[in-house]
Amino acid sequence: MTAMGITLTLHVVTELGRGYGAAGLVGTATTLGSAMGAPLIGRMIDRHGLRPVVALCGSISTLFWLATPHLSYPVLLAVALPAGILIVPASSISRQIISAKVPPPARRTAFAMDTISVETTFMIGPAAGILVSTRVSSTAALTGIGVAFGLVAVALYVLNPPVRGVAEAAPAPGMRPPIRTWLTGRLVATLLIACGALFVLIGTELAALAALRDNGEVGWTGVVIAVMCVASLIGGLVHGAVHRSLRQLPLMVLLAVLVIPVGLFDQPWWLLALALIPMNFVCAPTLAATTEAVSELAPPGVRGEAMGLQDSGTRIGMALGAPAVGFVMDNSSPAWGFAAAGIGGLALAAVGIVFQYRDRGTALSRESASREAADLASAPTFPGK
Repeated sequence: MTAMGITLTLHVVTELGRGYGAAGLVGTATTLGSAMGAPLIGRMIDRHGLRPVVALCGSISTLFWLATPHLSYPVLLAVALPAGILIVPASSISRQIISAKVPPPARRTAFAMDTISVETTFMIGPAAGILVSTRVSSTAALTGIGVAFGLVAVALYVLNPPVRGVAEAAPAPGMRPPIRTWLTGRLVATLLIACGALFVLIGTELAALAALRDNGEVGWTGVVIAVMCVASLIGGLVHGAVHRSLRQLPLMVLLAVLVIPVGLFDQPWWLLALALIPMNFVCAPTLAATTEAVSELAPPGVRGEAMGLQDSGTRIGMALGAPAVGFVMDNSSPAWGFAAAGIGGLALAAVGIVFQYRDRGTALSRESASREAADLASAPTFPGK
């Protein structure tokens, strides 16, 4: 999945002879579709189980990527959105399985390992997509992605790993908890903070690329990104290994605050790489803590939908971060892009905090009202009074 974006871009630009803007439209349609479809697919898993959903989504994803090399640009653009909606939600499925198989005290470590594996694929996937596309052809790369989707779908269907724990019974038909009972202010805050974290991350990557290009050092981009990924991997290992770690909100604030001054150290390339290490050290812990928070707040019967909402939040953060930071850099300099990424992430987190405190205030009001009612009911009564 990490190879999809760059491989599709190379195909549209090289094989179809279109510009990067046209390639971006296809990528945006796919991303928008996956953001729309993630909660829907998660809800289908909650209701029908893993196998039928994997069979449907796996077949469609495989057919789409096998057919992509043979489609004209208008047809590819038209089918990108529905194909994105029905893509195999590998990341949310993995988080559901971890929530089902790992007891709560050990989930932080398990989610940290999951995030580390994702970081590793981001180091390998795009590079593999570029290598196959340039050394062989984009058709071979896209076909390989289709075959990979098919193999993953078959493996998930055969193994059928549990998406609920042994003690977590599936909700009876018609007994699904109403969304207002579990989509609380705390969960909305968690999703908004996750959105802000991805705003920071995508904005930082864009600003780093712009800074390297502005300084004539674009050839060092791969090294800088590798340093960022390694720092995140180390942070994830530490987060998963220690007995106690920071929660999602303080980690997200650290992520945003640490990136704001990076623009002061944007040249030469090695100084930029060093300046990016502190914020990337808290990258994987922030993402792992987000998943841990969602697993705690969502009831087992709606965990798939909640994990899908998390996927949607992260994709929305990416969709907002790239144009916002790009606009700032177009009207200033790459150095201000780092500041824009951090400030934008903090703004989204601040909105989440408002939801969190509103939910806490509502809960306290209900508790106070219940206590007053109990006091009135237990108060002594006197004849004639």
